Amino acid sequence: MPNSGLFISFEGIDGAGKSTHIEGLADAFRAQGRPVVLTREPGGTPLAEKLRALVLNDAMDPLCEALLMFAARRDHLRSIIEPALQRGDVVLCDRFTDATFAYQGHGRGFDLAVLEQLERWVQQRNDLPGSLRQPDLTVWFDLAPEVAARRLASARVPDRFESQPVEFFRRVAAGYAARLQADPRRFARIDAQQERDAVWSDVQGVFVGRGWLPAMQDPS
Repeated sequence: MPNSGLFISFEGIDGAGKSTHIEGLADAFRAQGRPVVLTREPGGTPLAEKLRALVLNDAMDPLCEALLMFAARRDHLRSIIEPALQRGDVVLCDRFTDATFAYQGHGRGFDLAVLEQLERWVQQRNDLPGSLRQPDLTVWFDLAPEVAARRLASARVPDRFESQPVEFFRRVAAGYAARLQADPRRFARIDAQQERDAVWSDVQGVFVGRGWLPAMQDPS
């Protein structure tokens, strides 16, 4: 069990079912005596939450959207993520930069080269010059967009992203697949179309396999 901080992100289109399993993992890490920080993107700080509200609800062009996402990320990294990792905490983050490439880059069709430049500016590590702050592990809940749409149909009033057509989410899913292909050692793909218990078993297996947690019971 590592004593240094762990940064774990959770990715997937809306309706993939990340939240339940993030909570279960937080409980499992706490049971091992590890301090846990639960956070999300966009958001996680007072400033970033204000920017989240703008991004999710206000009309804007793709460049403005991307700039706001990375502005929120910069504040989140400086205020929450980096201090937590320096303390040795486990940071569980609902979405991070992969979501920006999937949603703004592939979903919106925004210039990936611009996103890569923003990523380099915002995520430079002070402790390792020339390196970027990336999650130690990204758990991708892979779900067919048509299934996600059915799950969300009666869940809540959709925001500006959730109300997009299925084709948009097909492009988003392709964006996640591209990120995995570019950095496969960082990703763990989970088949989110399975029953909840099977998904949890697969998630559990990822963390047990890395030696970060012992075998766990169902979080319910």
